[in-house]
Amino acid sequence: MIELIFATNNAHKLEEVQAIVGKKFLLKSLADIDCHEDIPETGVTFHENAKQKTDYLVNKYGLNCFGDDSGLEIDALNGEPGVYSARYSGSRDMEKNINLVLEKLAGIANRTARFKTVISLNLNGQQHFFEGSIEGHIIDERKGADGFGYDPIFIPNGYSKTFAEMTADEKNSISHRAVAVQKLAAFLSN
Repeated sequence: MIELIFATNNAHKLEEVQAIVGKKFLLKSLADIDCHEDIPETGVTFHENAKQKTDYLVNKYGLNCFGDDSGLEIDALNGEPGVYSARYSGSRDMEKNINLVLEKLAGIANRTARFKTVISLNLNGQQHFFEGSIEGHIIDERKGADGFGYDPIFIPNGYSKTFAEMTADEKNSISHRAVAVQKLAAFLSN
């Protein structure tokens, strides 16, 4: 079994990624290695933020690890919230972040959007990147109780349910993170 540190303390993310990679990999969180500091995310792209996380862990702990940065890009908002998705309203309160998105989209017909993920893997001194995205649109009101982040207002193309209305298995078979993680898992399996 391959053991990897995932540069996150987000339990939802850890569960989601572990479900996608299966039993061949054992993922450990930052808490599992006693890393409790906030890793900087000062990049202006998903690549930069993902790289910052893994570089931090390699420099401080010398461990093989991967980290991701993900976000929602809305066309009518010129790609916002983008890399600022987790703190779009100025806080990490997702209710406030969703409210801000819905306020900014009020009266706007073009609701096209996408979720993107970039994973940075630092393995044995080499860095690799894996990307995933899923196209969809933003709806006017929250639907569903599962998932996290912007899941209650995002419907992927070809579906009639938000990510928050889908089962974990449904979401994990199509999500932006699933696409990137599947590329990561395929790379590690070789």
